[in-house]
Amino acid sequence: MLTKKQVLSAIKDMPDTFETTQLFDRLLLINKIEEGRQQIKAGLTYSTDEARKKLKKWLK
Repeated sequence: MLTKKQVLSAIKDMPDTFETTQLFDRLLLINKIEEGRQQIKAGLTYSTDEARKKLKKWLK
């Protein structure tokens, strides 16, 4: 979940004119990064070997 501070910061960093899709894309990226950080804090990560096993069919 995003905070109001993160949303306001994202808007502040945007140019004076922008498409709403650009803002949505930026907010989605910030949200996904925050979700990843929370997963790391909760210990919901994979070791390198575990990740390689899960991604084996794509890493050929």
